[in-house]
Amino acid sequence: MMKFKRYIKRVFIFIFILAAFIYLNNSSLFTKTRNQAPLLLAHRGMAQTFPMEGIMNDTCTAERIYPPEHPYLENTIPSMEAAFQAGADIVELDIKPTKDGQFAIFHDWTLDCRTNADGMVKDYTMAELKKMDIGYGYTADNGKTFPFRGKGIGLMTSLDEVLKHFPEGSFLIHIKSTDEDEGVQLAQYLSKMPKNHLEQLTVYGDASPVSSVKKQLPDLRVMSMASLKSCLLPYIGIGWTGIIPGACKNTQLHIPEKYAPLLWGFPNKFLNRMDSVNTRVILVAGDGGWSEGFDSTQDLKRLPQNYNGGIWTNRIDVIAPLLKIGD
Repeated sequence: MMKFKRYIKRVFIFIFILAAFIYLNNSSLFTKTRNQAPLLLAHRGMAQTFPMEGIMNDTCTAERIYPPEHPYLENTIPSMEAAFQAGADIVELDIKPTKDGQFAIFHDWTLDCRTNADGMVKDYTMAELKKMDIGYGYTADNGKTFPFRGKGIGLMTSLDEVLKHFPEGSFLIHIKSTDEDEGVQLAQYLSKMPKNHLEQLTVYGDASPVSSVKKQLPDLRVMSMASLKSCLLPYIGIGWTGIIPGACKNTQLHIPEKYAPLLWGFPNKFLNRMDSVNTRVILVAGDGGWSEGFDSTQDLKRLPQNYNGGIWTNRIDVIAPLLKIGD
């Protein structure tokens, strides 16, 4: 009986020591102070926004925008300039291959929703795409008025033009496809860029094209759902020890706020660990199902106190002034 009691006592002592280790090793109270301002990622630059409720993959979001508060259209050079000037550290943009072998900056699968043309980007040359009105389909009142009609002619731009216009700009490039060949095409294009410019870029999207990019450019920061899971699932399993899985190195993590508390050491300890392996962390709003962002003062209240990792926003004009005062 005495032996059994000693055994139970040792078990409790072990559990206590283990619990204390886990707490001390993962508490943000005992980690390097992070004093920098949050890293702000502007989704599609300065864009018109819309209600997220009820949207599907084929929803024409241009037909349901809020009344415009600024004159910019997403994925255009003026919208990117405005986003950087407002305080964005990174601008996200979407690419689609054109008929003549370039990459156009455009979000939707087809042209029908936003423009005065139909079909797909790949059906047209870049010169033909520039003749389209990319503001044609926007309406905030169910089609009674179209505030951007006629104002978007010539605004569709190419990836080449964007990167030349912003030689020091930091961009998150979204491959809007599952086609492996598009990853190969993008990697071939990016491989011609100077190393210092390439370091400012991250590529994300479906696993197939992203893997193609990574194979040709192993030092480039990339992200896909597959790479995200290959990092975070092992981290949830062993991260309490302080060990960082190899898949978490030199990548980017888009973490839904719903799941972030499950990560050992979140926020500060986790952010410092990812910093140590050259991985960028971007917190997205909600459960990550769509492109929800931290877009209002109310949204920011949900952030951990003094959070200064990356933040995904659709309203950089609203969020940056609130977070970068005195920066």
